[in-house]
Amino acid sequence: MKEFLLGLRLLFGAGRGNRIRFFLMAAGGSLGVCCLALVLTIPQILDAHDTRAAAREPRTTSAQPAGSTLVLQRADPYGSVTFNRVFVAKGTKGTDSTPPGLDELPGPGEVFVSPRVHDLLREQPAVKGLLPGRETGLIGAAGLAHPDELFAYVGTTRDRIADEGRALKGFGYDYAPFPAVDPSTLTTLRFALGSLVLLPLGIFLSVCARLSAAARTRRLASLRLLGVSTRGVQRVNAAETVVAALLGAVLGLIECWLLNQMMSRTGLASLRWYPEDGALSATTVAVCLIGCPALAWFVGRAGAREAAASPLAVRRTAVPRRPATWGALLLVTGLGIVTGYCVTGLTDHPADSIGPNAFLIPVGILLTGLGLVLTLPLLSHALARRLARSTRSLTLNLAMRRNEVEPGSTMRVVTGLVLLVFAASLAQGVLIQLEQVTRPSAPVQDYSVPLASLTPEQQRDLAGVQGVRAHAVTMDSWVDLEKLDGTLQEQATALIATCDQLERMVRRAEGCRDGKVMRLVDPNSSVGSDLTPGTSFPYRFGTGKARTLNITLPSERIVYSAYPASAVGNAVLLVPPSVLPAARPDYAQLVLTSSSAPDRVREVLDGIAAVAPIAEIELIGVNIQGLEQIAVIETLLAVGMIMGLVIGVAAFIVAATDRAVERRPQVTAIMLIGARARTVRTVQCVQVVLPLSIGLALALVTGKLAESSYLITGGSAVYWDVAGTPLLALAAAGVVAVAIAGTLPLAGRRIDPELIRRD
Repeated sequence: MKEFLLGLRLLFGAGRGNRIRFFLMAAGGSLGVCCLALVLTIPQILDAHDTRAAAREPRTTSAQPAGSTLVLQRADPYGSVTFNRVFVAKGTKGTDSTPPGLDELPGPGEVFVSPRVHDLLREQPAVKGLLPGRETGLIGAAGLAHPDELFAYVGTTRDRIADEGRALKGFGYDYAPFPAVDPSTLTTLRFALGSLVLLPLGIFLSVCARLSAAARTRRLASLRLLGVSTRGVQRVNAAETVVAALLGAVLGLIECWLLNQMMSRTGLASLRWYPEDGALSATTVAVCLIGCPALAWFVGRAGAREAAASPLAVRRTAVPRRPATWGALLLVTGLGIVTGYCVTGLTDHPADSIGPNAFLIPVGILLTGLGLVLTLPLLSHALARRLARSTRSLTLNLAMRRNEVEPGSTMRVVTGLVLLVFAASLAQGVLIQLEQVTRPSAPVQDYSVPLASLTPEQQRDLAGVQGVRAHAVTMDSWVDLEKLDGTLQEQATALIATCDQLERMVRRAEGCRDGKVMRLVDPNSSVGSDLTPGTSFPYRFGTGKARTLNITLPSERIVYSAYPASAVGNAVLLVPPSVLPAARPDYAQLVLTSSSAPDRVREVLDGIAAVAPIAEIELIGVNIQGLEQIAVIETLLAVGMIMGLVIGVAAFIVAATDRAVERRPQVTAIMLIGARARTVRTVQCVQVVLPLSIGLALALVTGKLAESSYLITGGSAVYWDVAGTPLLALAAAGVVAVAIAGTLPLAGRRIDPELIRRD
């Protein structure tokens, strides 16, 4: 305890520069802890979403005993989100069971809505058509997955939902029917966040713990020469590193709490949560308050051990030993694993992610990243020694001699940037894998809206929605149910469109002629293959006294190829709009076509909701819940990339600032003996840029190997991401430019001899 108190006295009594470095360590540590706490909180937020969604899920049975309460669930797309409605017909049984967020079940004509629906009813009064009844109250937070959810309980009578309703037994399931993120995708998401955030974060916290390492080691060596024991030196060192890490951890948790309070109210794109969902759990607090100081103590032990074992060598600045080679062993092991999986990609039987491979791939990538960081000082030392012996340039000689003596000092500056490029390469692989999973099978997306629910003005406005590339109408032939004699009457779906509209909605179309009714034939489909030319099909138009128009199946045909899951694929007739009466067809659907890119689909859905709020929209071949999951995953990946970028840049800024402070005596000494400021700046630049270039080259190669191994075992259609290499090379060039800018403040115009007074 005496040595610990001595360390605290030395910490706050060793001058302003030392105190500045201490608070720099604490500030850097707080940023790292804040990012760590945010990453640990993300699964907690997703679990809170799913827990509340599972707790409100009705438990029902198909049997409808007398007096039972009936429920009917509806999940419809409203814009790019799901509008969930639960219709409830109260009976004499099952009324005691209420969902979370409600005190009682709604009676006939009563409607309980979420706060977002409450606001939507004011913004879009037409939404009331989806909620027959009067608004009686709001659903509490316990009954909503997130604050912006569109959810409503609608009270109705038993006769209205008797055909489709199910008897209510209670509420609550062990799992959510539609989780915020699918479990199969959650593994990929965890791997991505770990690679993008946790790996750079560990390096960043280590950099913060090693700030002012040279000055601290000399101070510890002085204490050892004055008679302090070896363990005492370790305790004195712990007083600074552990206290700074502990202070940084406390500040980081406070920053995380503040961010949660702000972000939970503003939300992220496609992801909202309540402040309680992102509250710091006991596990998160324990990991940050115990793990981060423990990491700082472990990292700081190296310098303290050296000062305790060889204090004279430290004080007299003896020639340091060569960097350890065990880091290269980690790199070779990791590269061996990922390269082995890359080799399987060249064979007919590539590796998969089943069994041991699911464990070996993350381990191989982790070992590669750690080995890359730990091998850089060894490579920098070897290169500096070789160049210093062979070069005749004074600038290069000065730069390499300094890197030979202190390889770790320079590498602390560049490690964060190197690891940033390595993580960026992995991020490209994760994005490619997710794109393979979430990308639609067709380049276009069709939307079907019942024509009867639209006014002529709405139909016209929907055709002009931003992102819609084509529109048409499909109509089904009419069947007279009163004249059925037990035989199955043939039906035909007609597409009302011009040749230009047809070509925009299919892959290809041959033989189309405007102004003529023609038969649609898709060689890859059996739809309409049993129909014979000359068959007549009746279609109904208008309301009231309906008008019937008979259309004969012609022999002239259009050979076309439809996209998978296309609304056009069921049509057997192409009918030009010019041959139809002015009245609107019955049993018809308005079909809109857009690009299948998720962003474009969400844009079109939002546009449809703005024009026709209560229209029922059918996404052909797409689940709206899946679209929401894609949006959540993209948001979390974007957050991970931003945090990784912040951590990498912060590691560089913190290390560069500390190096500028520690190198001032050496820079001053060189300038006093006649070196020009331009020469000194060039020396400082070469000291950083040369090892950085080596690190970036290794990061590009190892990152691409790690990315390819991940893509191969993940079953991706793309094994070798050659297209992403120019972007990474450009990012590496930007990193070098940032590093050069960071070295410029090291050499100034003003010379302060006081900095080398004791030397």
